[in-house]
Amino acid sequence: MFSKGAMMAEGKLQTIEQLDADYHMHGYTDAGQNVRTGPLVIDRGEGIYVFDNHGKRYIEAMSGLWSVAVGFNERRLIDAAMRQFERLPYYHNFSHKSHAPQIELAEKLVNMAPVAMSKAFFTNSGSEANDTVLKMIWYRANALGQPARKKVISRLRAYHGVTVGAASLTGLAYAQNGFDLPIPGILHTACPHYWRDARPSESEDEFSTRLAEELEQLILREGAETIAAFYAEPLMGAGGVVVPPDGYWRKIQNVLQKYDILLVADEVICGFGRTGNMFGSQTFDIKPDVMVFSKQLSSSYLPISAVVMNDRFFEPLAKLSSEFGTFGHGLTGGGHPVAAAVALENIRIIEEDDLVRNASITGAHMMARLRELAEHPLVGEVRGVGLIAAVELVGDKRSKTGYKKLGELGKMMNACMAARGVISRAMGDALAFCPPLVITRSQVDEIVDNFTAALDQVHHYTK
Repeated sequence: MFSKGAMMAEGKLQTIEQLDADYHMHGYTDAGQNVRTGPLVIDRGEGIYVFDNHGKRYIEAMSGLWSVAVGFNERRLIDAAMRQFERLPYYHNFSHKSHAPQIELAEKLVNMAPVAMSKAFFTNSGSEANDTVLKMIWYRANALGQPARKKVISRLRAYHGVTVGAASLTGLAYAQNGFDLPIPGILHTACPHYWRDARPSESEDEFSTRLAEELEQLILREGAETIAAFYAEPLMGAGGVVVPPDGYWRKIQNVLQKYDILLVADEVICGFGRTGNMFGSQTFDIKPDVMVFSKQLSSSYLPISAVVMNDRFFEPLAKLSSEFGTFGHGLTGGGHPVAAAVALENIRIIEEDDLVRNASITGAHMMARLRELAEHPLVGEVRGVGLIAAVELVGDKRSKTGYKKLGELGKMMNACMAARGVISRAMGDALAFCPPLVITRSQVDEIVDNFTAALDQVHHYTK
């Protein structure tokens, strides 16, 4: 191992950070800056903590990428992977072939879904899953003899991934700029962020009514016969941990039902306990036709994702595939036996250790502690549910604006938090918290205490 200290490369003694800068291009990173400075190198994990290659300990307050439910060294997941590696290290699901782990996982996901579902289709990441759903939506429209019904409505500030279709569904400029996205047929309606976007004196219910009316107007403007589906996260994650206001989901679903439009719930972040229920669709009383899972499905120990669909969605797909002789879509690693075995064991741990309840109870404590900071000069809004939250930072509370330029406060807070041994994530000037579901009340206090100290430090700098 060369994670600590230096190693020889091309006859030169180099640190691992320098090697990364020389040879590695990262996702969602300033590539030029990484060449100049190199990365933070994480060497190992233990519970809610990770350690860099110099031995410094950090609370991973983002669960990696919203995803490590059971902590960073869960022995049961390691053992489940090794048992499956020894029995069947790889197989596929093409041409009427299968294996026990993916069969068991499909059964588990269909039966644990909060609404009646029929089938599960496996992919490797949330992005792949969302691209798959888009293809299925178009395939289904053709199966129903509705070739014009191909448009899909997503939302501004939504995050659904980075592949071509998924990045088009995403409503964030950084996922589309320079990539010639979005593709045609993907539409975006308003983000349900009441604090940021409500009109003066507009109540949450009135705001939700307006957004539902705007959605209906978009549908009518485009032609209801051309709209296939509405695509949404129950709670918006990477767009800033946006919690929908009172009445929002009820009013949106009424519009979709009126025009017979499918509802896809992207549960990649919300699923498997994050919002204090097993699924975000339960937290917000959503009745989707399709659900998309990844991240906490396996605690991201191995890449796996799933599309779970009801009969209304599946049956036209099956009919057209019989006419063609095959459903011409699949992935080499989809439903990988080792990843499926790990996902099954991960779900067992979440259920047996009552981690959904911990997310609800410990999450309520986290929200209470964060809300104590509401009067701080830099805090504009505290929002969240379960064990996912965000604190929106402002330079001016009245105008809800940042400091110097958008993202400056978030960047400074991120750096201060890291220096204090807490890994968070800045989304513009919103700092996100999404710790592993195994976190304790005292560990939450440690996060918030460090966040409070960092707030004071940044405030002193900006005065």
